[in-house]
Amino acid sequence: MRSGIHPDYKVTSYSCSCGNAFESNSTKGGDVRVELCNKCHPFFTGTQKFVDTGGRVQRFADKFGAAATATLEKEKAAAEARRSAAEKEAAEKAAVREKRAAEKAARAAEFDKAAPAKEETSTTKDAPAEEASDAASEETSAS
Repeated sequence: MRSGIHPDYKVTSYSCSCGNAFESNSTKGGDVRVELCNKCHPFFTGTQKFVDTGGRVQRFADKFGAAATATLEKEKAAAEARRSAAEKEAAEKAAVREKRAAEKAARAAEFDKAAPAKEETSTTKDAPAEEASDAASEETSAS
């Protein structure tokens, strides 16, 4: 190794937020405060612990919370637009169905009016023929 180009290692004391303290070598030297160590880190302890030192979650929410709120509002507006479009489409389909049903009912009413008229004309046409056959049978029975 070349001399004079590498930093010097100094004894550094580390203190964790859980109260654990240990010493190690570092180029920094002095006292260093850490948030997690091997005594309190969930990987080493096997337990889960919520760690929010210094309001890290709050700082994140302050930094990105407005963007998340804006995105959420955009999503709500888009969902509302889709819902209103679906309702409008359903209303239009219902109007078309009602219109077709009304047209069908009108055609049925016209057919019902025309059907009795045809029956009456067929019975009136058959009536003179029946009367003629009745008259012929009476003449035969009278003779």
